[in-house]
Amino acid sequence: MTIPEDFKTRLKIAKSKIKKQTFYQNEKNGSFMGSAFKLGTELVAAVAVGTIIGFILDSWFDTKPWLIIIFFFLGAAAGILNVIRTANQMQKKD
Repeated sequence: MTIPEDFKTRLKIAKSKIKKQTFYQNEKNGSFMGSAFKLGTELVAAVAVGTIIGFILDSWFDTKPWLIIIFFFLGAAAGILNVIRTANQMQKKD
């Protein structure tokens, strides 16, 4: 094999390796963003659901701010537990 052909072959192999690395790196970045969005959504959703339940119960029982406050903190605690649980599962997965 001549030197230019050998160089072309090695260059082609190097380019294909770089393409594969770039593809996997972009795929990891996308999955990281998806995981971060999932964790944030779980936390916000739990707090929102807890606050809404507290608001509804307050309007039924006429105890205006107390049940909203209690269920807000319960929702926040549930959201934090969900985030911790999901993060542990993602860590075991990787």
